[in-house]
Amino acid sequence: MRNIFIIVFALFCFNAKAQQSASAEVKFPAADPSPADIVYFPLNAPKAKAGDPTKPVIKIVYSRPQKKGRDIFGVLEQYDKVWRFGANESTEVRFFKKVNIGGKKIKPGTYSLFAIPNKDSWTIIVNSETDKWGAFTYNQAKDIVRVNVPVKTLSKPIEYFSLTFTEINGGANLIMGWDRTQVELPITF
Repeated sequence: MRNIFIIVFALFCFNAKAQQSASAEVKFPAADPSPADIVYFPLNAPKAKAGDPTKPVIKIVYSRPQKKGRDIFGVLEQYDKVWRFGANESTEVRFFKKVNIGGKKIKPGTYSLFAIPNKDSWTIIVNSETDKWGAFTYNQAKDIVRVNVPVKTLSKPIEYFSLTFTEINGGANLIMGWDRTQVELPITF
């Protein structure tokens, strides 16, 4: 009888400990101040309903830092220095079919996007390395293409770093806007 009592007591203690572990609160990380976002071309590609032939051509996953009253380009993001084209991990672009950027044919696949901002023009970089944090380990030897694009100054600032696409004949313009700066990268396919 004593052995049965010990076994029952041990099982009770084990079960109580297991329930306590299972119900222990998990500590989740705080919300990121630069939330991740995704933009597709065509813009409606992820919302296509059954029977809609729309398929994605380009998908960009990026983080959206905020202006928060700061001067961005030339101050926070210095001129003539490689920038990760967003915040946190380097921005990733996926091409679902062959594209052409700056006269260079790029095969389908996933790449990273970087930029070298300047006052009047930017160099937009498509690089083969992915899954890196920021531009700290950026490797120029892995560049697929570099394209210089003009800067457009906006009349009103944009609070969050933002990406979108506009359709052009034979492709799309990737448009980036943040603070009072806008640049466009033509992509054909």
